[in-house]
Amino acid sequence: MQVLLNTDPHVDGRHQMAAHLEEVVKDALSRFAGQVTRVEAHLADANSHAKSTPDDIHCTLEARLVGMDPVVVKDHADTAHQAIHGAVGKLKRAITTAVEKHEAHRRGRPGKSVEPDGADDALG
Repeated sequence: MQVLLNTDPHVDGRHQMAAHLEEVVKDALSRFAGQVTRVEAHLADANSHAKSTPDDIHCTLEARLVGMDPVVVKDHADTAHQAIHGAVGKLKRAITTAVEKHEAHRRGRPGKSVEPDGADDALG
């Protein structure tokens, strides 16, 4: 699983932040390692031009899953670390839901159904 970090000029995007992001994402999504090919993070300071206020840092995570649409979540927090942790928790829940729906759809895929013995005769 590839983990990418994109930041605006007002958020710390150094190697330590990228390493922290990768560790948190891979730990949280380890059970989906075969299904998630890439997670892209976007960190931005919403109020970089103004005084600091709560929930300044926005973290958007986009996960690419094999054979499925991307899953995107957002979180806002006072610090980049808090925003990452909040977004990763949301991403884990969103991926769980998406994978469960995908699996249920695959199992219930329309097609030729096999009726129990005698069921075909009752319909005709």
